[in-house]
Amino acid sequence: MKKFYKGLFINNLLFVLLGINILLFLIGFLFYPMVSIAKIYFICLSGLFIVDIVALFIQKKGLEGTRKCADRFSNGDENPVSITIENNYGFKAKVTVIDELPFQFQVRDFKINARIDSGSKKELVYYLRPIKRGEYEFGVVNVFIKGFLGLVSRRFIFEETPRVVKVYPSFLQMRKYELMAISNRLSDTGIKKIRRLGHNLEFEQIKEYVPGDDVRTINWKATARRNSLM
Repeated sequence: MKKFYKGLFINNLLFVLLGINILLFLIGFLFYPMVSIAKIYFICLSGLFIVDIVALFIQKKGLEGTRKCADRFSNGDENPVSITIENNYGFKAKVTVIDELPFQFQVRDFKINARIDSGSKKELVYYLRPIKRGEYEFGVVNVFIKGFLGLVSRRFIFEETPRVVKVYPSFLQMRKYELMAISNRLSDTGIKKIRRLGHNLEFEQIKEYVPGDDVRTINWKATARRNSLM
């Protein structure tokens, strides 16, 4: 799409139709009656062009949108980001969403295409996986909607205030292992508790102390009852 003026863009379909019109005029040099057809074609195309523009700009808030994401991202994990678009037009909207992602992701061609019924909302979800800690700043959300004839598009800009999220070490994985530990499922991932002889502060039964045992493992209550080091 090429920029026509701020907020309005001409779609490739219009250039194709204009190309056909030019071809008809060229044929008119050889077959004169074709000139009249070319003129009628141009008048009709101009009318459709105006109708498509009016349909897009007759509503000030034809589209409304918001971006939602967590204030903190987990490093190395897939973090969800959702964009909700509401269609207030009287026709089904064909939209292209271009979210300005933080520069750390080095993504230059990110876009989402969607169709939204008239008077309805649609949530578009995508995932980001940061690989470095720090602050990540989102730009604006650009939403392009095609006219119902497909000749022109209008751009809406949402979330104009920069959104900064902080990336921390993988707390999602930490939370996952914490939940598994609570449910005693750590062994499913190969994590097992192993006793170290002479260096374990927890033991299954009390035994007599022998030279070489760690003195930190002495059970003083049992020692007092038995009157010998346990």
